[in-house]
Amino acid sequence: MNDRSVHPAGPGALPLANQRFLFFVGDVYEDLELWYPKLRLIEAGATVVVAGPQAARTYEGKNGYPCQSDAALKDVRAEDFDGLVVPGGFMPDKLRRDPHVLGLVREFAAAEKLVAAICHGGWIPISAGVYGGVRVTGSLGIKDDLVNAGAIWVDAAVVVDRHFVSSRMPDDLPDFCRGILAVCTAGAE
Repeated sequence: MNDRSVHPAGPGALPLANQRFLFFVGDVYEDLELWYPKLRLIEAGATVVVAGPQAARTYEGKNGYPCQSDAALKDVRAEDFDGLVVPGGFMPDKLRRDPHVLGLVREFAAAEKLVAAICHGGWIPISAGVYGGVRVTGSLGIKDDLVNAGAIWVDAAVVVDRHFVSSRMPDDLPDFCRGILAVCTAGAE
């Protein structure tokens, strides 16, 4: 098998080569909302690090799919990454209580790096206080939380506002990933 059979456009054509992304994980994360964007970013050449409350621990997804963390949340730094992806499920409700998690989100936002959240993942940027005046979407279940946090609610499959990308549910994942890729490749051409 030659390299072109692995990368049809050639290895230099990977749009996210040399970019690193942080994903949050915890018990009862939404399986598709972690795995779909993780694999899509890897396919585009990115390095993905999944961080949870503990390193090298397997977390159970909402639908039973396991995910082992690469790092402990307390050990990761925003400056080591180009973007952050926050899956939904019930996991965000617990992680948003961690001051280090909220600090990480604030650092990504302040540095104008990607902050992408889907479904209930928006709870974490809400608690970090970074959504004021930002156009976003999310699960209808957190619409009031988003509005009360000062966000501008939009009911759409994906909303991109500068370096913020948000989507509502697993069915929106293709649009969510296109939004992430658009933000992370802007200015690359």
